[in-house]
Amino acid sequence: MSIASQAFRAGFAALMIGAAPLVVAQENYPSKPIRMIVAFAPGGGTDIIGRFAAKAIQDALGASVVVENKPGAGGAIGTELVAKSPPDGYTLITGGTGSHAINPALFPKLPYDPVRDFAPVSLVAATPYLMLVANTVPAQNVKEFIALAKQKPGELAMASSGNGGMPHLAGELFQLLAGVKLSHVPYKGTGQVFPDLIPGRVHVTFSDIVAAYPHVQSGRVRVLAVTSPTRVPSYPDVPTLAEAGVPGYEAVGWFGVFAPAGTPAPIVRKLRDAIASQISQPATRKTLEAQGAEPVANTPEEFAAVLKTDIARWAKVVKESGAKVD
Repeated sequence: MSIASQAFRAGFAALMIGAAPLVVAQENYPSKPIRMIVAFAPGGGTDIIGRFAAKAIQDALGASVVVENKPGAGGAIGTELVAKSPPDGYTLITGGTGSHAINPALFPKLPYDPVRDFAPVSLVAATPYLMLVANTVPAQNVKEFIALAKQKPGELAMASSGNGGMPHLAGELFQLLAGVKLSHVPYKGTGQVFPDLIPGRVHVTFSDIVAAYPHVQSGRVRVLAVTSPTRVPSYPDVPTLAEAGVPGYEAVGWFGVFAPAGTPAPIVRKLRDAIASQISQPATRKTLEAQGAEPVANTPEEFAAVLKTDIARWAKVVKESGAKVD
């Protein structure tokens, strides 16, 4: 046997020995608690869906899944944390359209790349948004709101869950198509918007249906329209913005689970199957649908395609609206 052949065999054997612990780790996954990062404050749609996803994974895989809220910078702080975490399946993130599809266009120096730095696991839910106003706002429908906003340019405060989130861009798109100017007031999460919207300290917001649900049901805020291209089953009497006077308007967000790039495919599949197994349950679907969220469980490849399409779509809205991170 030649020296080269001996060296090759020795090297191959060493490679297999080194790979053995990794294979065992994948087979035994999960063997310790998993962190589910939510890059926004508690109470918002990302937080609600993130806790649902965490429970789904925990119930299916039998490991503890701990939700950690890491808000700030339109979701960039928590998202960067996961991007730089070890790709071992023990640090995940429930991301949304804002953190992964909008931020690349809105933040010129984003500390992560939503495509390069993440391994998509699965979508969990898609949700349109509700245009909500404080009960102190005199407008009873969208046309009256537009008229009011044109009478008082820049005086009506539009609250959002933070710079770069879907509520922010949904509002920017509304201003662009309706020809009005609102004053943007960013918060650190949807849950922090309602304490100011309910008493009328801010006037309007575009909220995901999941987060808005309890406040709408209690009558503490008023719904003017839904942002999807068609009406939603949970609010059949609420018109779409296109129906209500803003032709061409459409803004639908999504929530999904990501792992850091490089996470082994068997672990990604195990996580995806855990989510899908829970979403397929009739009771689970009914719970999500009642809150206005459409349950979704797709493959990592399908999720990656959705992400790339939406990055291009929202980059166009950011450019045309001139949206800034003020």
